[in-house]
Amino acid sequence: MMSFKNNKSVISWCLYDWANSVISTIIFTFIFAIYFSREIVGDDVLGSVYWGYAVGFSGVCIAIAGPILGSISDAYGPRKPILGGLSGITIIATALLFFALPDTSFTLYALILVGVAIIGFELGQAQYNAMLSDIAPSDKIGRISGMAWSMGYFGGLICLTLALFGFIGMGDNGSGFLNLSIDNALNVRATCLLAALWSLVFAIPLFIFCDDKAKIKRENGLLAKSFRQLWQTIKSLFSTSGNIGRFLLASAIYRDGLNTLFVVGGLYAAGTFQMTFEEILIFAIGLNVASGVGAFGFAYFDDYVGAKTTIIVSLIALITLGVGIITVDDKDIFMMLAMGIGLFIGPAQSSSRSMMARLAPQNSSAEIFGLYAMTGKSISFVGPTLFAFLTQMMESQRWGITAIIAMWVLGLLILLRVKER
Repeated sequence: MMSFKNNKSVISWCLYDWANSVISTIIFTFIFAIYFSREIVGDDVLGSVYWGYAVGFSGVCIAIAGPILGSISDAYGPRKPILGGLSGITIIATALLFFALPDTSFTLYALILVGVAIIGFELGQAQYNAMLSDIAPSDKIGRISGMAWSMGYFGGLICLTLALFGFIGMGDNGSGFLNLSIDNALNVRATCLLAALWSLVFAIPLFIFCDDKAKIKRENGLLAKSFRQLWQTIKSLFSTSGNIGRFLLASAIYRDGLNTLFVVGGLYAAGTFQMTFEEILIFAIGLNVASGVGAFGFAYFDDYVGAKTTIIVSLIALITLGVGIITVDDKDIFMMLAMGIGLFIGPAQSSSRSMMARLAPQNSSAEIFGLYAMTGKSISFVGPTLFAFLTQMMESQRWGITAIIAMWVLGLLILLRVKER
């Protein structure tokens, strides 16, 4: 059994996932994303198009800033100062979304803040991921990464449950036990404050208890040196270290499929199966339970059989279940298939992180994770844009989901050529 005294760095690091994933769940995937489309824009399809463009533009910013910031972090030493600043930006942007009223005039305001939150979230995630190889023994990287992912999903579960019963309400109780006003969707907008406060409180242990790298002796021209080192790293990835380059490409494609599912999954459930807000939150809670169980259950599988095998099994399952999702008309069967997808989302994400940690050279882990974030976000506009385009062209969200499945298939084919150390 893991005691806090002896493993405070590991536990505090994992707890950050518990804190951070709530913003992804409430803002990027379910509550605010659907509120934006239905209440601010007033059109599910057009709202998803706007949302996709915001995610895509954020991805371009992350692609540019991620590896540069990672290179600077490696040269500087400690991760926590940069992570703290990026976390603060994300939390503030999330809290400010509370002021986005249900009116089309707030469309641009909401998109700008969502974009800022995504940029801060993803750049911070790269710094956070880079800490994994610093605090985890090499033979326990998979299980610790999986434990953190599962904690993130269960954190999202608890926060979603609180949002459902405390803020949104069920049945005739349309404002939850907190009895917040439903005028101007105050009860829905208040979940932005809940997500911001939750993230702030539970991120604190990482900055107090988690071990960090020592500060490297300051050198003149740190930024220029970081750029040179970054360029050398990029060249080596596609020459002497082509294996890492292939993994970055494969993971970028299938992770974009996963990220697109997060962006449009709630919108798909709401639009195709005409789910109410209440049903969507119940669906989200069930999905988080399944995802948490999957991430935790596969954590040991990763260490025993390898991250690559875990990812392959997860992608094959996701592809199979995804085909089922787009062919069924029954809401209950859809929910069952979606829970199955949830079981394999966590392992695919967690094992991708642990495989990257194993492949990355120890002295440039933040830089590599910056490139990991860059490659993932450099094409992040593709999935949401394809979903919106196919949905609009074919007048069916089912066609949009086929873009996600295609990305999983392509990523899997490239991954098969990656050699795992």
